[in-house]
Amino acid sequence: MNYFSSDFKLGILGGGQLGRMLLKDTNKFDVQTYVLDPSNEAPCSFYANKFFQGDLMDFDTVYNFGKQVDVLTFEIEGVNIEALQKLEDEGIKVYPSAKTLAKIQNKAIQKSFYLENKIPTAPFTRYNSLNELKNDANNFPFVWKSAQFGYDGNGVKVVRSANDLEGLPNTECIAEEMIPFKNELAVIVCRNPKGESKAYPVVEMEFHPEANQVEYVICPARIDKAVAQKAIDVALKVSNSFEHVGLLAVEMFQTQDDEILVNEVAPRPHNSGHYSIEASYTSQFEQHLRAILNLPLGNAESKVAGIMVNLVGAEGHTGNVLYKNIDKVLELDGVTPHIYGKKQTRPFRKMGHVTIVNEDINKARAIAQEVKETIQVVSS
Repeated sequence: MNYFSSDFKLGILGGGQLGRMLLKDTNKFDVQTYVLDPSNEAPCSFYANKFFQGDLMDFDTVYNFGKQVDVLTFEIEGVNIEALQKLEDEGIKVYPSAKTLAKIQNKAIQKSFYLENKIPTAPFTRYNSLNELKNDANNFPFVWKSAQFGYDGNGVKVVRSANDLEGLPNTECIAEEMIPFKNELAVIVCRNPKGESKAYPVVEMEFHPEANQVEYVICPARIDKAVAQKAIDVALKVSNSFEHVGLLAVEMFQTQDDEILVNEVAPRPHNSGHYSIEASYTSQFEQHLRAILNLPLGNAESKVAGIMVNLVGAEGHTGNVLYKNIDKVLELDGVTPHIYGKKQTRPFRKMGHVTIVNEDINKARAIAQEVKETIQVVSS
């Protein structure tokens, strides 16, 4: 099929920053894009060929949107799976597939999938409700995770006593053993319908202590080569087990004895791959596009060390966004800001990121610290 400068239409469910960065590469290839998002102020709304406002969990909305396109993908997991399945049954290509998404969208099902496929993961127990967990909870501490619709620290809580369970939603959940880990790592794997797959280098993630949100993504991870290879091997096994098409971000723990445990996956471009826009031969967004269009995959290696700094709304600030000191960080070598186009800020909301590239990973990390301390995302 001729995708380029033609009548071919690519549909994207979700119009946030991931979709916006994907559109940069569809524009490069002159691929027509249709985007659906609940907000008429979504970052994609100005950049898609056609933008539609609607509920991503509503069957009719997703189905009717999907009937207009040739290939359908998504930048957020919270979409109506039944509509995706019906579209696939009627010949629309959906990548990743409804079957893959169904295994990932629910964290309890996702964790059980790892056990069934002999993929290493932290021990856990599934519960149909919070009340069921409360009746069984005696092995503190553990990590409570909502089975559905958790993201960026939402739907995840460290439980040190029964009091910590108060106020949580009474929904399906898992209680996961707390792992004393050395590092949180991620590997992005890309796979096309022909089964060709490529893994990006292992990245290391540094988290905000309170928000449970990534502050820095460091590539390459500062770990032993043998551990890095083990992480890549596990990520490739996860990818093959899911038989996914497109990008799959595999988040992992490196334990104190250098074992690799899979935490969770995201079947789409991911925060842990933003560094690739400046640092890799092929960015994660171009790679996702190549995969879902069944084109040859690009080189996933890095040209240079890269660090990504998340720009999130400052605490105590809600309202119209104001970015302070971006001009100051532009004076630093190898620094590229990406502003997502969200008009309203609130504490810890992802508003943008900054990439730092340098031949020396330690220099890049020092500049990243300076960037973090200089830019302020506040309300005007």
